[in-house]
Amino acid sequence: MPIQISRQELADWLNDTLQPERFRDYCPNGLQVQGRDGIRRIVTGVTASQALIEAAVALEADAILVHHGWFWKNEDPCIRGPKHSRLSALMAREINLFAYHLPLDAHLEWGNNAQLARVMDWVPDVRPDGAPRRCGPDDLVWLGSPAGNRTVGDLAADIARRLGREPLVIGEAGRPVRRLAWCTGAAQGMMDAALAAGADCYVSGEISEPTVHLARETGAAYISAGHHATERYGIRALGAAIEARFGVPCEFVDIDNPV
Repeated sequence: MPIQISRQELADWLNDTLQPERFRDYCPNGLQVQGRDGIRRIVTGVTASQALIEAAVALEADAILVHHGWFWKNEDPCIRGPKHSRLSALMAREINLFAYHLPLDAHLEWGNNAQLARVMDWVPDVRPDGAPRRCGPDDLVWLGSPAGNRTVGDLAADIARRLGREPLVIGEAGRPVRRLAWCTGAAQGMMDAALAAGADCYVSGEISEPTVHLARETGAAYISAGHHATERYGIRALGAAIEARFGVPCEFVDIDNPV
């Protein structure tokens, strides 16, 4: 008989592990849509899109676990259009939806920032207590250095090769990168915190118009490596941790997104 865990058992473990109460987030974290109680198969992905839901249905999943869920602050609360299609597809098949936003960015082992450093071979700075050195709101920005001697151009080429996406680079390609900071997703607004902590190059997922001027005026480099591209690894690592602990199959489905 397939291994099964209860919805509550999974919810309790995720909440204990990711500690969402520590964060000032823009959406609810945890169980967002209740489905059946017994969970035998989980699909993980970056965003709870219609395409991911259809993949979960095809794989006969009992739960979906994502980084980007639903019910964001200031969004239209009405259940219509795409929101209705997504929600009705879940509820008709009693599929649970779990989502963790900032708590997944921040987790020291399975979080997006920790996993991006692993994929890129970046070396986090370490505090005396052994924890990685971080800064910015909720300590979301990680600080460290690339492995070996790297210029801005070298770092951009590494990102393109390892993440499969050409980054947008603001800064001189030949400038050495000595102090690196990074935060996945749409964290370009945290560049001030990275610079104040001593970084001369900051990597995030997206870029805004003011980011260009800040980089140019401070002489620091900014690399926009892709929101989706930088956030594929945390949810995948979290799914692997669930499978290792509970024995329930967790399959990562990558719905491509050019942003």
